[in-house]
Amino acid sequence: MEDNLPVNVREYQELAKKALPKMHYDYINGGAEDEYTLRENIAAYGRILLRPRVLIDVSKIDMSTTLLGYNMPSPIIVAPTGAHKLANPEGEVATARAAAACKTIMVLSFGSNCKIEEVASSCDAIRFYQLYVYKRRDVSATLVRRAESLGFKAIVLTVDTPVLGRREADIRNKMIAPPFANLEGLMSLDDDLDSEGGSKLERFAHETLDPSLSWKDVEWLKSITSLPILLKGIVTAEDARKAVEVGAAGVIVSNHGARQLDYAPATISALEEVVKAVAGAVPVLVDGGVRRGTDVFKALALGATAVMVGRPVLFGLAARGEAGARHVIEMLNRELELAMALCGCRSVAEVTRRHVLTEGDRIRALL
Repeated sequence: MEDNLPVNVREYQELAKKALPKMHYDYINGGAEDEYTLRENIAAYGRILLRPRVLIDVSKIDMSTTLLGYNMPSPIIVAPTGAHKLANPEGEVATARAAAACKTIMVLSFGSNCKIEEVASSCDAIRFYQLYVYKRRDVSATLVRRAESLGFKAIVLTVDTPVLGRREADIRNKMIAPPFANLEGLMSLDDDLDSEGGSKLERFAHETLDPSLSWKDVEWLKSITSLPILLKGIVTAEDARKAVEVGAAGVIVSNHGARQLDYAPATISALEEVVKAVAGAVPVLVDGGVRRGTDVFKALALGATAVMVGRPVLFGLAARGEAGARHVIEMLNRELELAMALCGCRSVAEVTRRHVLTEGDRIRALL
């Protein structure tokens, strides 16, 4: 088995598709409505070309970087994705161990099937906690306090989900999510929600997510925790500037893996606009559509401090458990190292805007 390991993320995706029931694969891989943004998240990377520089001594490549003062061996971190037990019975504990083995940061999803306590005690690592603000603020506050007391180092507030996007595969499959372990005892998780005409997930979201979520809630969150808060789900300059104004410690360019608003821009296409708006005040991260080390390189060249990887880690987890998740992170790291060497960049700091040619650059060159 170990002799013919997958050699790239796409091969892991194929294995995951074979390994999982259709309902679960569709849940992990699917997007909103026509899935235009889902396809575009990946395709937009393919329209950015690299501009390699040659005859530079690349015998030593240093991919290390820092985020919020924490050192990382590479700028690739694990994005918050829910329901890891759909991919593997060990769930988020296996993912946490894979991330820790790669010495990278994992952002634990609020929709984790493993308790915050289980993940915290599974291994030593720097971890962030991803949060939704519920109609019941006390539930969100309790989760924040639990994460903080267990040594999580930052809160990643998802801001693009006042209501749940329309994920038609989940509706068609009448998707039932496994229980969100961290909500036990905090709210009634009614197992007999009638799933006629939709997914149980959709009903749960409708009952718990708060459409009144606003910038004031960032202030409220700052008032209940001393942890730095990153805002995840920003794709415009206007919102990026506002995030800095309200004191966010970082901005994550994300369209929720294309699971919320279809026809939102691909994240790599929105990255540069956000980076310019933030103007160095806080780190900018990006997720969505990353399938290659060259994608990570392109994001760094366009101003990202770090890149978050979601579905590929789940594909690895579904195909080969903890070892698969770890192998996916290691593969992307090796691909990034190769891309840096072949582009003449010996460190992350040497990856600059001049190393990429975007669609916009090509259009401007014609004018």
